[in-house]
Amino acid sequence: MQRNLFDPENLVRPATAPGLTLENAMAVRYAVKGEARARQGTMVAWRGALEFERQGQGVGNFLKRAVTGEGLALMTVTGEGEAWFAADAAHCFLVDIDENRGLTVNGKNVLCFDASLKYDITTVKGAGMAGGGLFNCTFSGTGRLALTSAGIPLVLPVTPDAPVHVDTDAVVAWSPGLQTSLHRSQSVGSMVKGGSGEAVQLKLEGEGVVVVNPNEPKPTPSA
Repeated sequence: MQRNLFDPENLVRPATAPGLTLENAMAVRYAVKGEARARQGTMVAWRGALEFERQGQGVGNFLKRAVTGEGLALMTVTGEGEAWFAADAAHCFLVDIDENRGLTVNGKNVLCFDASLKYDITTVKGAGMAGGGLFNCTFSGTGRLALTSAGIPLVLPVTPDAPVHVDTDAVVAWSPGLQTSLHRSQSVGSMVKGGSGEAVQLKLEGEGVVVVNPNEPKPTPSA
């Protein structure tokens, strides 16, 4: 028997402690007491004494975003209360960052994070401008970060003797200590004939992990 939507057990209870937690598989709750950061357009509900303000990226990151098209359009959440964040019904996951373990993330997969974290827009080594959008955000410091994935992601270990190749449209995040380069998996002749649609991948080498979205954007049909 299915539960009624408005049964008491389905009601959201007030937070018992400040910080970032999973509300359900597709939403996170931030119990704000001071300040938090979130990607613009991801707040779906809030209560309490909160204020939301668009945040600039600084001159350096603004210029990088103008050139690369990648970045984080952020807002600052201040005050005391609760806010819920979600994006396109994507699955949500929490990552704890510390001084010994940062994370490089695709900007479109960032949901919200602690104000104590620092981030910088970085270029994927080996990709250059030909990478077509391989510019990501590297988080450092100490705090919690919420990410999205269109489904339950694959978390693949990378070791010195077992590098991993991932689709450039599907990669969500990876350990910042990994070495990256572009890998072409088909010949020029195959590409001329139409190819497999998976011509170039991101190769990750070293020691760490890479997170891969189980779904990738479909190409826009040409007119």
